[in-house]
Amino acid sequence: MTRTLKDLMPGDTGRIKAVTGHGSIRRRIVEMGLVPGVEIMMERYAPLGDPVEVKSQGFHLSLRKEEADTIVLELITGGE
Repeated sequence: MTRTLKDLMPGDTGRIKAVTGHGSIRRRIVEMGLVPGVEIMMERYAPLGDPVEVKSQGFHLSLRKEEADTIVLELITGGE
């Protein structure tokens, strides 16, 4: 099952399949090490829903919803 990072609920884990963003958004995501094959876990959403906080490769990262929507995942745990 594939989803974007923005669609995950807190505690869900996925493996990155693709980064569909372009330009500076894609560059920022790739520079953080979020590339295909990497596992990522949704930790929580900020009180107003933006940004989202994730954990990947032992690091805690904050991404805007716009950025999270460009990360396509294969769901590993969680979800329905």
